[in-house]
Amino acid sequence: MLIGDNAAVLFQGDSITDGDRRRDDLDDLGNGYVSMAAAWFSALYPEKRVRFLNRGISGNRAADLRARWRTDCLDLKPTIVSILIGVNDTWRRYDSNDPTSVEAFEDNYRAILRQTISLGATIVMGQPFLLPIPPDRIHWREDLEPKIDATRKLAEEFKAIYIPYDEIFAKAGGRREPEFWAGDGVHPTSVGHALMAQSWLRACGAL
Repeated sequence: MLIGDNAAVLFQGDSITDGDRRRDDLDDLGNGYVSMAAAWFSALYPEKRVRFLNRGISGNRAADLRARWRTDCLDLKPTIVSILIGVNDTWRRYDSNDPTSVEAFEDNYRAILRQTISLGATIVMGQPFLLPIPPDRIHWREDLEPKIDATRKLAEEFKAIYIPYDEIFAKAGGRREPEFWAGDGVHPTSVGHALMAQSWLRACGAL
């Protein structure tokens, strides 16, 4: 079990993590995998009295996380930090002609991880993912794959718990069509979020 008694678990990332959380309620966890994972964990282990926090922000890239890491991570003093970032670093290349090089992505991510290690927190890293729906997402993989490789390398470097969401969704795509899991290939359906929550809990030894 990765999560100890009275732990503070912080989730960070983009819209997938954000889950439409309410900004006027700092304890709101949104409607996605974060709230699902927190609810299941708390139902299974109520005696642990774990606090879950969500500071995901829709549209964020790794550089955005780096810019707000002091306020939205370090100052909160979490014991476990779960990060899922990267798909917007790819997406902006295709919808805004604003690419992020893999070198810049890795540099920003490494800076975040160094600060988190200095805090003494355990790190959980989620692999960025894409499903092949609609068809243009297939072409996005040329940009995302090097960033996936970078996250895998960083997870090894910083001894983080690594959740291979891209591989998990690829396997799930063999059981049901891609839109069952994520209608636009990026944002999970409720079922996709449930799959992520299950995967997160297993990675942390809670299932």
